[in-house]
Amino acid sequence: MDLKKWTIFSLLEPEFISKIKMACVYGMSIELYISLHVRGHFLKNRKILFKGFQNLCVEKKKNRIDCCVMCSGNLGNEAIMVTKDDEVYAIGSNAAGCLGLGDLQSTLFPKKVEALCNKSIKGFAYGSGPHVIAYTETGEIYSWGHNGYCELGNGSSNQCLSPTIIGPNLVGKEVIEVACGSHHSLALTRDGEVYAWGQNNCGQVGSGMSTNQSAPRKVNSLIGSKRTISIACGQTSSMAVLENGEVFGWGYNGNGQLGLGNNINQLNPCRVTNLQSIVITKVVCGYAHTMALSDIGALYVWGANSYGQLGTGNKSNVTAPVHIASEIGRIVDIAATHYTHISAAMTQNSKVYMWGQCRGQSVTSPTETPFTSLHDVFACFATPSVMWKPMEVDLDTGEKVTDSLKLAFDDPSNSDLTITVNGKPIHVHKAVLKIRCQHFRSMFQDHWEEDSRSVLEMDQFSYPVYHAFLQYLYTDEVNLPPESALELLDLANAYCEVQLKKRCEQIIKQGITVENAAMLYSTAIEYEAKVSKNFKCLF
Repeated sequence: MDLKKWTIFSLLEPEFISKIKMACVYGMSIELYISLHVRGHFLKNRKILFKGFQNLCVEKKKNRIDCCVMCSGNLGNEAIMVTKDDEVYAIGSNAAGCLGLGDLQSTLFPKKVEALCNKSIKGFAYGSGPHVIAYTETGEIYSWGHNGYCELGNGSSNQCLSPTIIGPNLVGKEVIEVACGSHHSLALTRDGEVYAWGQNNCGQVGSGMSTNQSAPRKVNSLIGSKRTISIACGQTSSMAVLENGEVFGWGYNGNGQLGLGNNINQLNPCRVTNLQSIVITKVVCGYAHTMALSDIGALYVWGANSYGQLGTGNKSNVTAPVHIASEIGRIVDIAATHYTHISAAMTQNSKVYMWGQCRGQSVTSPTETPFTSLHDVFACFATPSVMWKPMEVDLDTGEKVTDSLKLAFDDPSNSDLTITVNGKPIHVHKAVLKIRCQHFRSMFQDHWEEDSRSVLEMDQFSYPVYHAFLQYLYTDEVNLPPESALELLDLANAYCEVQLKKRCEQIIKQGITVENAAMLYSTAIEYEAKVSKNFKCLF
């Protein structure tokens, strides 16, 4: 998978990228708190004020209502990476210390997260505070970043700048999955137990109360005696899938994202009864919507739909599960993240579909993409551009076609044609030349003498220039100084290679200096009758 599809990785050196085995892109959102007075203009116009936002919570107090809304910008400005030699690096703006570097300094280049190195990190989850949770191969769990709502589970509400192991109530427990909402966190253990902590104003911790939870606490109600196999978080809601295929939800339900058929918040886990007799194997959550995948590849959705993220063909919210996308065939994987309103799915024939808020547009039905990975949907179309889960990177997939062509150029061991220039041989392949160049397509035809030859002599251009031209046909690269690029420009003009002509003009224009300007100009005059008239403007 190409990490450079994520903007934050664009400055990384190829050598460093080749060492990465897992990466996660996240970022921070801006919280906006607004007090609405019960007797006043603001309360009367609150619907207009909140148009376009999803309410995270509404807390009623004496004479006023305090609302917190989440405003997402163009984020994806932090990332953490695990290398093949078990070192962990972070890069980005470091809001709230979420890079885990021990300070609040941003960085454009990877810095080592010392506390996580050689810990066998297996996965990450993140919240929009931002805070980050990591777990290891052995089931240990670390947290760092924003902690104003106790989302780090360390027993306090103090911000933490370095990864710190979460001990209370999880000692001796092997964590195998973690999930984060905006300011709350979930952990799933090997034994199928769910632990929750953090902000709980809407019941998202599932404790039966609405007070914040500063340390991990087992979610006992209803699911406590049953084994859970998967967990997921929306902004302020939580979901769990049991081993028998049942689905439970708790927390904020103002958009029906719990799938219970109503809009009532739940302080304890409640079963999604409309999925009775359907075996669900996976659930994912968007900002305020939920998707569930069954054991036979059927997709069910519910919750907010203001951007078409449910894929139902309209923008109406749905409070109970509905079956969608049956026409695209069996689905094998689904994706969403609490940062966004976009949804994605992959079918059994590896086709990737997306719908919802795609680059500011509302796509209300599953739409096929040219992608082969669900990660590509979020890299290219999600707003903000953050990962729906950590991406495992496998770069050891063998040589690409482009790499093989580069190696094949001027290799006498497998060429079927030798072009000599000033007595020097260049070993090439007729098929490649015919595919890449109209001049050679015309030359190598059955009724032309050149087609039967294994050696051709060329004397119209110099050896370095002709070698560079043939190499360009194999690599799309031009490696010549501006002085020689003038002659290559003449060749490109003679062979009607439009793209090569533009490339040469670019090389010459960018290579003009005080020292070589006179020489370049005199050389240009020499080729003036043969090259493009537009070339004069370079001087």
